[in-house]
Amino acid sequence: MPAELRRTALWDLPVRLVHWSFVVLIPALWWTAQHNIDLHKQLGLVMLGLVVFRLIWGFIGSESARFGNFVRGPAVVIAYLRELRGGTHLPIVGHNAAGGWSVVILLGLLAIQVTLGTFAQNEDSVTGPLNYLVSYDTAETLSGLHGLGFDLIVVFSLGHIAAMIYYTVVKKDRLVPPMITGSRDFPADVKAPRMAPLWRAIPVVLLAVALAWWIGKGAPTSLAQLNAEPAPNAEDYM
Repeated sequence: MPAELRRTALWDLPVRLVHWSFVVLIPALWWTAQHNIDLHKQLGLVMLGLVVFRLIWGFIGSESARFGNFVRGPAVVIAYLRELRGGTHLPIVGHNAAGGWSVVILLGLLAIQVTLGTFAQNEDSVTGPLNYLVSYDTAETLSGLHGLGFDLIVVFSLGHIAAMIYYTVVKKDRLVPPMITGSRDFPADVKAPRMAPLWRAIPVVLLAVALAWWIGKGAPTSLAQLNAEPAPNAEDYM
């Protein structure tokens, strides 16, 4: 007799909003890097705020969002992959052992990418907000790494999409709809993850926005610096 299923809250609203914001922002950042660098810089600061939020939420958010609940050691990951290959895996409440590491890797790549972008400069001497803190040669090096970093993010994103297609088509395990609705059916005896109250996200959002704004202003350390003229572009010290 099939087990009784119960609709279970799985992903909270902040996690879903951040996830789909990444989906939109990554291609938008690629396009604006080629066609509208000023908008690219603004979107980069939005990405910075989202990454900061998700990193903090990974420690104080809902159980399914916390790193401690889905980052597992190599032995657990290998065991899960064997179960997946053998067709004996069961739906996981939250990220599975392999998916958990994909979250960590993506957040790490995005964090490095936005950090590099704050110091970068392009061939038109358009610079990131912290570019003035480094030499021209250092900025050139970081700009090259910024381009390489985006290539890595694209490759990783394509791999993530391929994994979603594999789960959906081959394993008949639809992972995308729960990231839209926030819930999915699980056996009634499965313990549902505890959801964090939505108000808890408010101070995290404010902190992430404040940090992105501060970085966008060039990370001033005084009111005088905040009100000062913008830092010189790369062309002023070539």
